[in-house]
Amino acid sequence: MARGGQRVLMVIDDEPAQRRLVAAIAGRRGWRTIFAGDADSALATLGTADGMALDAVLLDHWSPDCDATSLIAELRRNRPALPILMLTANGSVASAVSAMRSGASDFLVKPLAAERLLAALEAATGGETAGELRPLTEKLSMPLAFDEIVGSAPKFRAALAIAAKAARARVPVLLEGESGVGKEVVAEAIHAASPRAKKAIVRVNCGAIPANLVESELFGHEKGAFTGAFERKIGRFQEADGGTLFLDEVGEMPFEAQVKLLRVLQSGEVHPVGARNAIEVDVRVVAATNKTLTEEVEAGRFREDLYYRLNVVQVTIPPLRERTGDIPALARHLMARIAEQPGLRQLGITDDAIALLGSYAWPGNVRQLQNALFRAAVLCDGDALTRADFPQIAQLAGGPGPMSALPQHRHVDAGGVTLFRPDGNLRALDEIEADVIRLAIGHYRGRMTEVARRLGIGRSTLYRKLGELGIDQNAA
Repeated sequence: MARGGQRVLMVIDDEPAQRRLVAAIAGRRGWRTIFAGDADSALATLGTADGMALDAVLLDHWSPDCDATSLIAELRRNRPALPILMLTANGSVASAVSAMRSGASDFLVKPLAAERLLAALEAATGGETAGELRPLTEKLSMPLAFDEIVGSAPKFRAALAIAAKAARARVPVLLEGESGVGKEVVAEAIHAASPRAKKAIVRVNCGAIPANLVESELFGHEKGAFTGAFERKIGRFQEADGGTLFLDEVGEMPFEAQVKLLRVLQSGEVHPVGARNAIEVDVRVVAATNKTLTEEVEAGRFREDLYYRLNVVQVTIPPLRERTGDIPALARHLMARIAEQPGLRQLGITDDAIALLGSYAWPGNVRQLQNALFRAAVLCDGDALTRADFPQIAQLAGGPGPMSALPQHRHVDAGGVTLFRPDGNLRALDEIEADVIRLAIGHYRGRMTEVARRLGIGRSTLYRKLGELGIDQNAA
């Protein structure tokens, strides 16, 4: 580590704007950033005082004259223990696979999100979720409809039911939940089930935009509106006209930008920076946050009027540790999606591996589970993942502390159906029956004939029960 305990990050990237963004984000946690514009400069730096003090490297895969895998291998030969993170374009899974096989510790996807870069850096330098447990920081792209989302736990299905009903309306939706629970997956399902499905869903990570560029990014600007505005820019609201705008990490939005966002939501008009006239837009907003916005409002960091404007419908997605019974089906589903990525293949997963995954509390939620499976699949030489492919999960799952603890009485709700109330008394039979039907619909992906057959009832009986029990089959 560098002098005085300050950690040093080398960024190999020739883009000044990206370098400034990385330096600003890393600086929040006390990192000092040094830069190399190409592979030769990076290798030359290793022998200097700054190079000797390095704690991590962030490599942009698209740096000029740079063979990323060769550079990673060379860096690894020079500094075997140096954490190397690769920054890759969205969807470039093949390059990430190649980089990891060459020795990269982790990869991130552009546009760079502050929270995920900081998590990766923390993990790279020995944080509590180091090794396989560090978030690989990005999900693989996998838009799903409501009936394709895996999970049968009552709290999770209840959240999806609210989201499915809200999808058919025009009202804003606020998705709350810990990092990695699948808020973007739910946002995409809302869009796909809405009357706007034929139009675009435009994604904006509010935590990844420098504060001075938020207004331009969201609302656009005219040529010459400010220094560096060399051409006219269409804002994200205009891009999403007629469709859905997904504001991820909305709690990170600067306070000044919140005022302008509120004005747009109230008026339905955007005013690009430097423009004379406002532009009318028809946009449905879905916002997501891993913060509790009521607490942010109380602390004066988030506008109360904007909170109520965004929170017309609130959907709270439970963490994975509260639905451990979903892990076997979820793991197999994720393995199937991972196998579709370039450079990877279909792998099985053994019962002992599934048991291990089910015994861990997953502080990084579904994203962390997916990333652990992804890493194991990249490095696996056999035909199936076994317990041995998750060594650090095995270590942490067996260790002391809340991260390793299983929910008590797991046998009561391992299948997603809770039999007892918190006071120890049995739940009412119709409540249990409703949960069993929701579980079956989720497990059989909405194939109602199969659901009825497996439950041992006719289709007409099943539909009658859906009505009697108030179950929405689109989200059940």
